[in-house]
Amino acid sequence: MEENKIYLSEREMPKAWYNILPDLPEPLPPVIHPKTRKPVKPEDLAPIFPMSLIMQEFSPERWIEIPDEVLNAYKIYRPTPLHRARNLEKALKTKARIYFKNESVSPPGSHKPNTAIPQAYYNKIEGVKRLTTETGAGQWGSALAFACKIFGLECVIFMVKVSYYQKPYRRLLAQSWGATMYPSPSDKTEFGRKILEKEPNSPGSLGIAISEAIEEAVKREDTKYSLGSVLNHVLLHQTIVGLETKKQLELIGEEPSVLIGCVGGGSNFGGFIIPFVPDKLKGKNIRFVAVEPKACPTLTKGLYRYDFGDTACTTPLLKMYTLGHNFIPPGIHAGGLRYHGDAPLLCHLVKLGLVEARAYYQKECFEAGILFAQTEGFLPAPETTHAIKAVIDEAKDAPEGKVIVYNHSGHGHFDLSAYEAYFEGKLEDFEYPEEKIKEALKDLPDIE
Repeated sequence: MEENKIYLSEREMPKAWYNILPDLPEPLPPVIHPKTRKPVKPEDLAPIFPMSLIMQEFSPERWIEIPDEVLNAYKIYRPTPLHRARNLEKALKTKARIYFKNESVSPPGSHKPNTAIPQAYYNKIEGVKRLTTETGAGQWGSALAFACKIFGLECVIFMVKVSYYQKPYRRLLAQSWGATMYPSPSDKTEFGRKILEKEPNSPGSLGIAISEAIEEAVKREDTKYSLGSVLNHVLLHQTIVGLETKKQLELIGEEPSVLIGCVGGGSNFGGFIIPFVPDKLKGKNIRFVAVEPKACPTLTKGLYRYDFGDTACTTPLLKMYTLGHNFIPPGIHAGGLRYHGDAPLLCHLVKLGLVEARAYYQKECFEAGILFAQTEGFLPAPETTHAIKAVIDEAKDAPEGKVIVYNHSGHGHFDLSAYEAYFEGKLEDFEYPEEKIKEALKDLPDIE
């Protein structure tokens, strides 16, 4: 009997994260201080992050050991299985072999605890009592709530308002782990009140929610801010996904032809592909495909420029593909993947030509997700359906021996309202207008 799932034992779980910074063919552009316009120093970030995470952000070390306390927490759900999608292959009548790394098996149902757990741990050992964060569709917020409960920290979450009401079950999940959650923009912060005064019915954005979370963090000495994507240390923690996938493929003698993942801020895709990038740099024939929504086309239509990570312009300047820090995604967009920028590290790989980017409409992604659920049984998160749509396209007319591997970043059990809208024909395909993008890009900082 052919096996459908490839497992690793807990003893085989990676004991260190892989840091790609020393192996990049060109150095990553520096993070810039918005006032001095010079590269930021570790102490510049100390008001919002613990020093251990700040040092990981700039670390020249190729391997960073995973603390025992983090490994023990990981063992709640890791290592995660690698599945052969045989039923999907049959439905597509493809000659390709399709695999997916199932990150939906974590308690919050996504890949996000891979960084939430170490972030909560490092804050805990430095004496932090309380963490604030933002969340879009709710995967990150619920993951941080889970991690904070493990290490006894208070958790305050600002959730993008349109998602707060579209996805109440993510909110309830976070609250079940003891977190406090507010719809953003909220009346809890000065910046939130400013936005509401200007636009009372604002649907919110990740940029706004980040501003609120940072403002809340800097108010108190016992509080730090935690980020679920974009920064180097976040992608570092997520490399456990790619490292496990590498081991699992080696166990069955498979060489991946293409690795695929959905992209909002870049954490699940970055963590998935980064351990394979050195292989590509050494000449191995492997492709990396980053998939985003046409409603938020950061990699495919954004400019590669320095920009703020938030709407209030409180963050350092990051070199990334951006739609502008004032970008507000359309409220009709049912999935996550709503951030105006992307991880600088991922953007750097795109700029170097090592990563391909493509964008899809939301209805074709939901259609792909339904086909996957009907063949493989797992209902994917709306975000994950973007990757599945790309998998289906890659599988069409594929030559014999093509190996497609994607990161199944989360399940859709808390996104049933979005599926309900799809079944009832209420979802609209939306491509963000060029003129809106040009308008948002007008406010980019004057720095190259």
